[in-house]
Formats: sequence, C-alpha cells, structure tokens
Amino acid sequence: MALDKNDIYIVIPAYNEEKLIKQTINNLKNYGYNNIIVVDDGSYDNTYDIISNENIICCKHLINRGLGGALGTGLSCALLYTPKVIVTFDADGQHDPRDIEKVALPVINEGYDVVIGSRLIDKEEVKNMPLIKRIGNWGLNLITYLMGGHFITDSQSGLRAFSYDSAKLIAKQLKSNRYEVSSEFIVLIKKNKLKYKEVPIKTIYTEYSMARGTNVLTGFKILIKLLFQRLQ
Repeated sequence: MALDKNDIYIVIPAYNEEKLIKQTINNLKNYGYNNIIVVDDGSYDNTYDIISNENIICCKHLINRGLGGALGTGLSCALLYTPKVIVTFDADGQHDPRDIEKVALPVINEGYDVVIGSRLIDKEEVKNMPLIKRIGNWGLNLITYLMGGHFITDSQSGLRAFSYDSAKLIAKQLKSNRYEVSSEFIVLIKKNKLKYKEVPIKTIYTEYSMARGTNVLTGFKILIKLLFQRLQ
C-alpha cells in the first residue's frame, strides 16, 4: 500500500528551538506532511511565537517538563485525531523528512507496532556519527537492555513510528519526563510484547544539533531515573 501522508501525525518536542523550528516545519511541509504537532516545552525564547504562525497544531507547557513530558503531551494530542501512524521527529534539523516513509510504511503495510529509525545500522552512516556520540549511544543501549528493554542498535533515536494502538498503550504507561524517555520506550515495547523493528536512517549533523541531545552527565541521569522507575 502506498503511503498516504494524511494518515501520519508528526510530533515534534521543542525547547528553545527558535533558530531551526520554522525550517524544520517547512521541510516537513515541503515533503507533503501537514499534520504536524509541535509541543513547546516551556521555552523562554520565541519558539511558541514562531510555531503559532505556522498553521500547525501547537501545544504549550507553561514550565519546562523535559523531553519525556513533551513527547507524552504530543502523543496524547495526536491520539485525539485517530491517525494510523504517529511519528516523533526532532526539532533541531538532524532528521531527513524522507526517512519518515521508512519508519511509517512497516507500521502500515507489515503490521509492526513500533518502528525505530537507527543511525547505527548503515556502516557508512555510522562513520558520520562523531566517536563520542557512538560511544555514548552504545552505553545507553546497554543500560536500556539491562533495565528491561531490548538490545537494539539505537535506543536514543528521536525518529520513531507508532501505530495508533501502540501509541495509546504507551502514552498511558509512560512515566519519564526527561531524556530517559527514549530508553523507557524500549522497555515498554518489551513489557507489552509489541512487534517492533529498526530501519536505517540518515542523520544530518551540524554544530547546532551536536550541541543538543545527550552527553555523559545526561547518560548518568538516565541510568539513575531508569533504576528509580524499576524500583517503583
């Protein structure tokens, strides 16, 4: 079955993303994706002013809740429209809109519940990832596995596709407010025995996108929060 882009709702968490959020939204629209939800996670810059003029669905947190909080809000908002597929997409310009089709089609045509775009499957793409990020990602993959998730190549990827039913299930169970949400998604996939796969994607590395995302301190915080969740 060919991809009908109207079946897809794209969730973008955004915190102080005034530099690139308009470009990210326009890139998606240029590829025919018009069902766009941006969650402004308590930004103190002009992010909300920009997105509110873009003819998209805007959600706003009055305070910064973190990546997990923003994704939770975005998933819950998207579910209101009963889409076939919900795709999470980073705001910082690192994802290629053409890869949305790669993660969405297995949900639509092959019956997968969740599809994760991996930056670490294609050997040529791996070479483009800075060494420090490769080491950090593999460390977080191991932590995710030890905390009860699957061992996958890119647990921290921001490009994912969920079926409507899997998104509804995960949104109800999600506890994470911050970066540990990426690992919690993997844990919940295993806990709920959801059918999943990884597909290779491209990543656009810039000085701006490199400054965002996880670092060693963030990785340590993720470990602590996942341990706390497991003890609850």
